[in-house]
Amino acid sequence: MTIEIRTATLEPVRNTYEHIKRRFGDKPASRYQEGSYDLAPENNFHYRPLWQPDKLLNDTSRTAVVMEDWYAYRDPRQFYYGTYVQARAKLQEVTESNYAFFDKRGLADRMDDEVKEKIVRCLVPLRHAELAANMNNVSCTAYGTATVLTQAFLYNGMDRLAIAQYLSRIGLLLDGNSGDCLARAKEYWTTDPAWQGMRRYVENTLTLEDWFEIYIAQDVVLDTLVYDLIYRQFDQVITEAGGSDLAMLTEFMQEWYKDNSRWVDATLKTTLAESDHNRQLVGKWVAEWREKAATDLAPLAEIAVGEDAINASLEVLNKRLAKAGL
Repeated sequence: MTIEIRTATLEPVRNTYEHIKRRFGDKPASRYQEGSYDLAPENNFHYRPLWQPDKLLNDTSRTAVVMEDWYAYRDPRQFYYGTYVQARAKLQEVTESNYAFFDKRGLADRMDDEVKEKIVRCLVPLRHAELAANMNNVSCTAYGTATVLTQAFLYNGMDRLAIAQYLSRIGLLLDGNSGDCLARAKEYWTTDPAWQGMRRYVENTLTLEDWFEIYIAQDVVLDTLVYDLIYRQFDQVITEAGGSDLAMLTEFMQEWYKDNSRWVDATLKTTLAESDHNRQLVGKWVAEWREKAATDLAPLAEIAVGEDAINASLEVLNKRLAKAGL
C-alpha cells in the first residue's frame, strides 16, 4: 500500500484589516501595526462633555502641536500590550533577583550610616516625583490623540509607578522594613530646601493643559536631567563612598530609562520634522522648562553630587535635543 502525502496551499481570504490595509497596503501586518494604528474613534460621537463642551473625544485641539497625520509616530520598540508586558516581565525578574540577593546577604549593613543617610535624602524622595510622572503621562494618555501615542504614554505611566515602588523598597531595605527611611524621605520632600525646587517644578507640570507640553516638561526635560543627575552622577558618588551595592537596586531605573528614551527621542524627532510651527513651539517650551529645571534642580544637584553637577546634566540634555533636531 502506497501513501502519497501532498501539500496544499491555502490562500487567506484577507491579509489584514481594512484600516491597516489602507495605511500599509494589502499584506500581512505586524501585531504592533494591528494593535496601534487608526484605532481611536474620530467620528460619530454621542455628545460633548458638559465639563468641556468645546472639545470632542480625541480632539486634536487639546495641544498646540499640529500634525497632518497623528499616526505618523512610531514606537521603535513596537510596544503593544503583549510585547510591553513581556519586556517588563523580563526586566522585573532580574530586578526581583537583585533585591532578594541584596536582602539575603544583608548588604545594607555593609553601608556606612552616612552613605545610607545620603541615599535616604537624595534618592528615596524621588518616589514622590515618580508619582507625579505617572500622573503626567496618564494625563497624556487621557487627552492625547492617536493610539500609537497614547498607549506609549500609558506604558510610561505604569512604569513610573513601578519605579516609585522600587524606590520605596530601597528605603525599606535600608531600615529593615521599619518604614523609618520612608518617613524621613517624605519629610525631606516636604521640608528640605534642597527638594523644594523639584516640588515646585513637578507641581507646575501637573497644572498644564496642553498634553504635549506635559510630555516636553516631564519626559524630555525633567527626566533627562534627573536620570543623569541621580542615576549616573549620584550613583558614582555613592559608589566612591563605599555604597556600590546601591547600583544593584537601581538597575531597573537605568535599564528602563535607556529603553524609554528610544521612544521619547523618536516622538520628539517626528514632531520637529513635521513643520517649522512645531519646531518653534517645541523649542519655546523646551527653553522655558529647561531654564526652570536648571534653577529648581540646582540645590538638589549640589547636595547630591556637587557644584557643577547640574551643568553636566544640562550638557547631556542639550546634546539629546540637538540629536533630535532642535
